[in-house]
Amino acid sequence: MSDRSTPHAAPRTAVVWAVLRAELDRRPPGQLQVLDAGGGSGQFAVPLAELGHRVTVLDASPDALAALERRAAERGVADRVTGVQGDADSILRVVEVASQDIVLCHSVLEVVDEPAAVLDPVARAIRAGGCASVLVANRHATVFSRALGGHFADAARALADPTGRWGPADAALRRYDLAEASDLLAAAGLDVEAVHGVRVVADLVPGALQDAEPGAIEALLNLEVAASAISPFREIATQLHLLGRRP
Repeated sequence: MSDRSTPHAAPRTAVVWAVLRAELDRRPPGQLQVLDAGGGSGQFAVPLAELGHRVTVLDASPDALAALERRAAERGVADRVTGVQGDADSILRVVEVASQDIVLCHSVLEVVDEPAAVLDPVARAIRAGGCASVLVANRHATVFSRALGGHFADAARALADPTGRWGPADAALRRYDLAEASDLLAAAGLDVEAVHGVRVVADLVPGALQDAEPGAIEALLNLEVAASAISPFREIATQLHLLGRRP
């Protein structure tokens, strides 16, 4: 993972990419069908297209989709990336049932009105043996982040609130702990195969420190990956990543 030009070299996304690469490596060679629900400007979609896969990005923002189109064109993969404007719960109006090998649902379930109404079509869109990559905000991390920022009343509210919100100005509608997120995937018919913490320490390290000495990014990236599956570090990461398999 030493090539910093690759998406795998960013400490904040390294864990998710490690899981996705392991999933890609376990499959026979060939083009996969991938849906990125809420995929925005293509942070994951474009690199996946560069690996040879065909990716559909569903996003409500026309500006994000315009940026996706530019990014895909700049990277020479416009023919393998399709952007569609729409909400996350409209998945089955964009792709057919059991048509996708992988569905990404990153940073979506904390901002939609009905998470189950999104995860159900996510699961139905996946063909047998395929998987969902689900990334959610971790409620425990919010308590730490608000407290470290000096917002102690917010931290106390996040600690007590069953949805993990810190106040009326909180942009998230809810956050999850490990059990809640796992139960949500299971209710949609997905078998949870792996759970990792994302941004265990990356959000705590100032950018200046990351470049303070040769190899600092590499060391931070390796620490992120190593801590991501170990309790209690996993449970206090900024985000939780779950890989759910369609039986």
